[in-house]
Amino acid sequence: MKITIIGTGYVGLVTGICLAEVEHNVICVDIKENIVNKLNAGIPTIFEEGLETLLKSSLNKQRITFTTNLKEAIQSSDVIYLALPTPENEDGSADLNYVLNAVQSIAPELTSYKVIINKSTVPVGTAKKVKMTILEHNPNALFDVVSNPEFLKEGYAVNDTLNPERIVIGTSSEKAKAIMQRLYQSFEKKGVKLIFMDEASAELTKYAANTFLATKITFMNEMANICELVGADIEAVKAGIGDDSRIGNKFLNAGIGYGGSCFPKDVKSLIKSSEQIQYNFQIGHAVTTVNDLQRIKFFNKIVNFFKNLKGLTFAVWGLSFKPGTDDIRKAPAIDGVNFFLKEGAHVHVFDPVALSNFKKIFDDKITYFENQYEALQNADALIIFTEWEDFKNADLQIIKSKLKQTVIFDGRNIFTLETMRNAGFHYESVGRDIIN
Repeated sequence: MKITIIGTGYVGLVTGICLAEVEHNVICVDIKENIVNKLNAGIPTIFEEGLETLLKSSLNKQRITFTTNLKEAIQSSDVIYLALPTPENEDGSADLNYVLNAVQSIAPELTSYKVIINKSTVPVGTAKKVKMTILEHNPNALFDVVSNPEFLKEGYAVNDTLNPERIVIGTSSEKAKAIMQRLYQSFEKKGVKLIFMDEASAELTKYAANTFLATKITFMNEMANICELVGADIEAVKAGIGDDSRIGNKFLNAGIGYGGSCFPKDVKSLIKSSEQIQYNFQIGHAVTTVNDLQRIKFFNKIVNFFKNLKGLTFAVWGLSFKPGTDDIRKAPAIDGVNFFLKEGAHVHVFDPVALSNFKKIFDDKITYFENQYEALQNADALIIFTEWEDFKNADLQIIKSKLKQTVIFDGRNIFTLETMRNAGFHYESVGRDIIN
């Protein structure tokens, strides 16, 4: 099929490249010429495992192209994806300006029937707003609006797109339904379930999924806090409940709270949407409150140990909000570094892929290292914010030789207590005993 994707951000780029991989013809539109040129040269604008290989393959096979020419892209395609950002407004609601502005630009170009697929994460009622906006600018347009939310995990986005657990499609049009079935027929043949529903239910499904996962993380962090008070071990609790099929073992890792571009804003957006219909979404409020407090609790552990942080140096491992991505949006490391700087400390940082993004925020306020061990030199403690595999497999003897004090504060519980005890570290993690 001939597909246009508007927006080459995280969702748009991964979706476009993966649809080209399953032999659709894809045009990706972006307003920034430098981004378009970079992508046409086979250089991804985000880090995601396997993405560069697929991009170059699709370019070589001429299945994908990138352009700034919206009119040409719209008129040459039957299906148009909206993959635009919906950032958080100050009041917590989702900002739909990017989506609706794009729709206004699309409307005059709808000279034949098109399916407009909203891939962005949007509040309930957005499909109706998109339809009304198009008709306001082109009353004669022939089209259907479909809600088709993404469920990508950053760090695993390529696999999640090519091997989805399910595909949710919100449409009340039989014509659009048939086109969506054709669009995703290669997935359906592999046994992927296409779940059809109305547009509002599809929009809400995305928020429900992310809020539920954020709630699981938050629940485990609450349990971790209880574990510290009663002398229990959160890792043992996790093992004890994770094999229960009613609970499952995913999203049960205790730590310093969730981050990223989705969970924080989506939970807040659902809270705000609930307020607009006079409903008090109490669980959502609790989730955001606990998540914010979890970071403060972790920082307080460092203060309780050192008393005064002024003049000390802290080595930070992990800047992205999770492993497998260079995305630092709402990353705990941002709050952590800001905290250290406010307390008058010096900060050394290392991350396998996110250093350049971090420099855009902190510039020369902190010191950046290309090697994880060099970042430890003369540091008073190692702080772990992201659970990269390289950190889990780190040489503890090298860590000891580099640090001024053999102190580790682990916000992701990447080491076992026994390992830390045998290695002779002062080690504090989340929901477990302190090793002295």
